[in-house]
Amino acid sequence: MENKNYEELTATALKVREHIIRMSTDGGCFTGASLSAVDLIVYLYSRFLNINKDNLNDPDRDYLFLSKGHDVPALYGTFAELGLLEKERLKNHLLLNDHIYWHPNTKIPGIEFHSGSLGHLPSVALGVALDLKISGSTNKVICILGDGELNEGTCWEAVLVANAYKLDNLIFIVDRNQFQANMRTEELIPLEPLADKFAAFGAAVKRVNGHSFAELDEALNAYPFQTGKLNVLIADTMRGKGLPSIQERADRWFCNFSAGEVEQLLLELHGEHNTTLTSETLVVR
Repeated sequence: MENKNYEELTATALKVREHIIRMSTDGGCFTGASLSAVDLIVYLYSRFLNINKDNLNDPDRDYLFLSKGHDVPALYGTFAELGLLEKERLKNHLLLNDHIYWHPNTKIPGIEFHSGSLGHLPSVALGVALDLKISGSTNKVICILGDGELNEGTCWEAVLVANAYKLDNLIFIVDRNQFQANMRTEELIPLEPLADKFAAFGAAVKRVNGHSFAELDEALNAYPFQTGKLNVLIADTMRGKGLPSIQERADRWFCNFSAGEVEQLLLELHGEHNTTLTSETLVVR
């Protein structure tokens, strides 16, 4: 594999994580899940997707659908760092004077589709990919799914249909952080062997460390993984990546930190110390 410099991507990802932490107060957001997806989203928008920064609705663009829509702080943070969204607007998170809240909103340029109810954007993405295939376009379509999301909606039906229509212009990326809300996926509805399941449904599958830009680079540079097959990339990630005090904690998927905790977590992100958290956790069953 060609030796590439990923320092710029690493620096961007760090800035995006800072944005997520700052959005995790005054109402909070899905911090843990957003932190797991940062490196995926930063890589896609920095190195893989063909987009026109001056016209995000350019018909020749590639499409990204964030099916696990509660990760939108990672997407908005990436937009801000890459000049697709004014950084100052992130301060409007959950305010009535803007459209930046817990899930993607198409009133934000660059957002292709609303998502909140899990498990349904794979079908939307395959519809777009089919239209592009029929029209002879070369645009890529990417859909990012949560691993727990695979228990909901029409995910597996979408895999079957995508392969039936040989949509090798479509990539499903699974953010495999091993958690579904307040439980580990394997304790609720086991998913493994996940790669084998996708392959049995007809997809061409690769599995990588979702926090390694080098591995993401190598895998996605092989797109399409196999002619005539849906591409599936399983990205093994860590919930809460970058913050040891919340990493892999079932009770810290959604966080509403105090202002003081936010300041301490920003220091923790830069390796200074772990934060003692006293803010309330969210538990659902």
